[in-house]
Amino acid sequence: MSKSLTTNPSSDVSAFLKKSKAIRRVVERQSRLMFALDATASREPTWERARALHNELFTAAVTGSSLALQLAYYRGFNEFVASPWLTAASELQAHMSAVACQGGPTQIGRVLRHYLATSTPATPVRALVFIGDAMEESAKELCQLAAQCGVRKQPVFLFQEGHDNNVAGVFEQMAKNSGGAYAQFDANSAERLRSLLEAVVRFTSGGHKALTSSGTEAGKLLLSQLPRRD
Repeated sequence: MSKSLTTNPSSDVSAFLKKSKAIRRVVERQSRLMFALDATASREPTWERARALHNELFTAAVTGSSLALQLAYYRGFNEFVASPWLTAASELQAHMSAVACQGGPTQIGRVLRHYLATSTPATPVRALVFIGDAMEESAKELCQLAAQCGVRKQPVFLFQEGHDNNVAGVFEQMAKNSGGAYAQFDANSAERLRSLLEAVVRFTSGGHKALTSSGTEAGKLLLSQLPRRD
């Protein structure tokens, strides 16, 4: 058997292992942000505008950064979908464009359990953004799940569409329990939502320092609620 035949397989394996290790290191260094949406029927009137805004935000978030995003949503009566971790704006837009609203109950607890299960010491998820307008589950259970996120230093940023006071109270407590933040927006405040999401992206990538240096009103709002950890 020739020398080339006896040495090439070993060389190929070695090169493959080195490449795999390099890829793993890159993945482990990426800042991960989970982006979860209520896609039930109550959000349908504002869905197209929100989807366009989210696409713009996704593009800005991943361009020129090491940020990886996962899109999750629930709709219907038992549908919950979570995308792979994505770093290309085109992939994120394709996933978002495929989502349409369907009637059904809220599944916020399912979102939180997914968030807790997905984040690991090797590949931590820096934050969860949740956008929704309703809450039809046990407030006690949701607040307990949010507290588990807080113990594990996994903040939840809850952005409420509309002004339902009962929802607001639960979302605020969830944000507090998790070490995250809460804010409201409506159909006439798309720019407010954009600035809030941009602030979360800054936090995910650079922590409190990035929010402080931004000097934006959205950054100040989040900083006023976030516990100091870095």
